[in-house]
Amino acid sequence: MDDGRTSLSRRDVLIASAGTATIMAADAAPPAATAASRMKDSAMGPVSLEVNGQPHTLDLDTRTTLLDALREHLRLTGTKKGCDHGQCGACTVLLDGRRVNSCLTFVVMLDGAKVTTIEGLGTPQRMHPLQAAFVAQDGYQCGYCTPGQICSAAGMLDELLRGVPSHVTADLTARPLLSAEELRERMSGNLCRCGAYSNIADAITSVGVNGGAA
Repeated sequence: MDDGRTSLSRRDVLIASAGTATIMAADAAPPAATAASRMKDSAMGPVSLEVNGQPHTLDLDTRTTLLDALREHLRLTGTKKGCDHGQCGACTVLLDGRRVNSCLTFVVMLDGAKVTTIEGLGTPQRMHPLQAAFVAQDGYQCGYCTPGQICSAAGMLDELLRGVPSHVTADLTARPLLSAEELRERMSGNLCRCGAYSNIADAITSVGVNGGAA
């Protein structure tokens, strides 16, 4: 007997509910293009810095690391991306004369800073003493970590020249010397997966504090 009421199955009710929820969500969400544009505008920021003696002004995502700015935006690919977690040292550069892991440094924080990469230390025609020493002492195998090793060594020798102590410095009142123990401790943040450590140490030692400081 037809009493005028529409008969709905449980399946019909579930389908209708799901459809209503989908329509409501679509109405509430902003267009994808608008959302992406808003995110892009809010995440961009200008930064001016000097890299290897040349001034640069960049407009970058504020999450951009110094490493990515150097490689992807300035095309200075000598600085290598290794672990991208600050654990291997392949990305080491000199920031205002001091060595840093560029993969852990946001470029937006460096407005007005001076950055030196491996390209800025020397050229094939006019090598930095450390670059020449690495060649002479065969301080590399695959060469991937070499730019970071050399930049780190330049910063490390400058630290010794300024009398900055390390964890193994016995006398904090005296200027530390370039001993094997000091060298191992200060260069421990730069890994060489090929295992060329003895030749790397020979290269740095052959240059010495006064010859290799950045």
